[in-house]
Amino acid sequence: MPQWLQAGGWGLLAGSALLIGAAVGWFVPVPRRVLASVMAFGAGVLLSAVSFDLIEEAHRQGGLLATTIGAAGGALAYTGANLLLARRGAQHRKRSSGAQPSEQERPGSGSAIAVGALLDGVPESVVIGASLLAGGPVSLVTVVAVFLSNVPEGLSSAAGMRRAGRSRRYVFLLWTAIALVSGVAAVAGYTLLGDAPVQVTAAITALAAGAILAMITDTMVPEAFEDAHLLVGLITVAGFLTAFALSHT
Repeated sequence: MPQWLQAGGWGLLAGSALLIGAAVGWFVPVPRRVLASVMAFGAGVLLSAVSFDLIEEAHRQGGLLATTIGAAGGALAYTGANLLLARRGAQHRKRSSGAQPSEQERPGSGSAIAVGALLDGVPESVVIGASLLAGGPVSLVTVVAVFLSNVPEGLSSAAGMRRAGRSRRYVFLLWTAIALVSGVAAVAGYTLLGDAPVQVTAAITALAAGAILAMITDTMVPEAFEDAHLLVGLITVAGFLTAFALSHT
């Protein structure tokens, strides 16, 4: 199988977790504390993947300067786009509570939420595709980390969309589209960076890492700690250590 097709398949697999999470969030009345715990675990998984897989790899390939510039650029780009989307009603797109505005309360917020979901998912998928550039197998740690973090993201966001009065058709079309775009973004990560210099690849990897780190703190951590209980910090560390163990097996 061509590697670009493998990249697309792995990206689609990781993105499909959003659809799984959305189905659970829509059909199952998950208690708020359970949602907070699941989101905390997902945040811990992604924090570990960013630290020990993405940033470390970027530093190994391109050195400190390229890694720093890339990560800072990714965080700035994500934060700037997120600020624009927040003004249109997408600030609480991953919140399961009633923080999400309805279309009646904030016209156009549905489209902003859709764009925000896309913004959250693309950097992760690009990294999955880029991990195949060395000619070896995909970075299983990255795929597992993205998959495990996507489940609570889809779950919490779909629960919030339901409370905001959005239709089931809207919710599942949105997450199906994001899953498909995840596959396309993984293909792009593989094909567009295939002939790039090592320094550029390192900077792009770090850029994605910076965007993911900004996304964690902007959208996942607030949901995890909205209904914080005494075990949330411990669960976050458990997610972190799970991904860390996977990266060292």
